[in-house]
Amino acid sequence: MAHLAGRGGALSIEDTLEAGIRSWTLDYTVDMLDTSDFEDGQTTEGARTFLPGLSSWSGTFEGLKDTAPYALTFSSTTVTLWLEEVDAGAMWIGEAFITGVHANTSVDGVITYTYDFQGTGILTESAA
Repeated sequence: MAHLAGRGGALSIEDTLEAGIRSWTLDYTVDMLDTSDFEDGQTTEGARTFLPGLSSWSGTFEGLKDTAPYALTFSSTTVTLWLEEVDAGAMWIGEAFITGVHANTSVDGVITYTYDFQGTGILTESAA
């Protein structure tokens, strides 16, 4: 089984590589629509049936605090995100809303910020 290290990731916002980003996560899902009917319930299997619906994507990214956090407005403004898996040779690109900012501070650690995002529209996967 092949293994890939996460040391080669990157995140860019509006085509600018963000310094200090340590990690990002991406959740890319599709709704499954229940198309079961009375006939499905009367079969010997009694199994539900489904059809794929709309897809959605969201996630987080975390980085070290060097100066002020990334200037964000929680409004109708979207940002273009480039989520790069350098070692895996893949990049995810899409428009997203920033939905939350979380400051993380502890007595024995480095100050970090975590950002939540919600994608809007299509998420494109391309070669890095």
